[in-house]
Amino acid sequence: MPELVLDAPSRPGSVVVDTPVVLAPMAGITNRAYRQLCREQGAGLYVCEMITSRGVVERNPRTFDMLRFDEAETVRSVQLYGVEPRVVAEAARILCGDLGIAHIDLNFGCPVPKVTRRGGGGVLPWKRNRLAEILTATVAAADAYGVPVTIKTRLGIDEEHETFLDAGRIAEDAGCAAIALHARSVQQAYGGVADWTRIAELVTAVDIPVLGNGDIWEASDALAMVAQTGAAGVVIGRGCLGRPWLFRDLADAFNGRPSQTLPTLGEVGTMVRRHAELLVELYGERHGLTDLRKHMAWYFKGFPVGGEVRRELAMVGSFADLDAALAKLDAEAPFPTAELGQPRGRQGTPRDRVICPYGWLDDRDLPSETDLAEAELDVSGG
Repeated sequence: MPELVLDAPSRPGSVVVDTPVVLAPMAGITNRAYRQLCREQGAGLYVCEMITSRGVVERNPRTFDMLRFDEAETVRSVQLYGVEPRVVAEAARILCGDLGIAHIDLNFGCPVPKVTRRGGGGVLPWKRNRLAEILTATVAAADAYGVPVTIKTRLGIDEEHETFLDAGRIAEDAGCAAIALHARSVQQAYGGVADWTRIAELVTAVDIPVLGNGDIWEASDALAMVAQTGAAGVVIGRGCLGRPWLFRDLADAFNGRPSQTLPTLGEVGTMVRRHAELLVELYGERHGLTDLRKHMAWYFKGFPVGGEVRRELAMVGSFADLDAALAKLDAEAPFPTAELGQPRGRQGTPRDRVICPYGWLDDRDLPSETDLAEAELDVSGG
């Protein structure tokens, strides 16, 4: 499998990823600790949690607290969200010039209603001129440092208002290094089935690399997506929740190596302990182990873990608590193969409709003076 190469306009090959796999940014999940845990398992590009461009420009402490990287992260990658060209471009300049960020991904796929109702997230690509302005300004700002910019988007707002082909062409014209497509619409959110055929459509429509996203639960799914669509690589989100070893399996699969044995319950417990150590190093024992709690159901999904032990794991507040609970696990219990290929994380059902600003769908362009700043201020916590 060829490597994934991301070109900045003035610096071809500025980022080279040996295995064409990208960890999708997930709020509250892909902090420095989780990125390191996944990186220890296999090769790929690991993206920081999404941050807002306004938070960067205004030097918001909470935003900068999220921009913590391990020394071994040789390619510091950030997903940036924004709706105003000037602000996004300025954020890119700060990230590249002050923090040494080596890759910027721009999010135009958020389906959260409080964001779409103000014209942000997955509905913004409907306004082609605003998308082009943001991408052109940001690519120019990042290219001053030789940093490639990529974009992640969805199929469109709904079946009647698709945007992904236009977004791909606009991204290519603006000098973006690649485009990642979550093969669902905003209306679908995380429900329904991802339509991989649309990824193939985008591959034929643009010359920049296309990365596929959606319904990759196992390494075999990633190989199937690439084979069926011609995508240059894959973006992994919910599939790795509670399974950071998926990146090991993906590295093996893309490099033609035999797959390794599924972990036993004891080996999963060891992984949880390592995750705890990394979180405590990042946040301290109390905060770190509290953060770990939300991962427990994902790690032990399908395993024979009794209700009492599950409750203990979900309430850990110290290493003593964690070690005592892990010691009660049946270390030899095999991995529950019934869980293979099953969805993980948030799912839900498609929405009845997508909430957009009044008159949003009437025109594909947006008056240049239109202020969408509220769509950015309300994106946190989505």
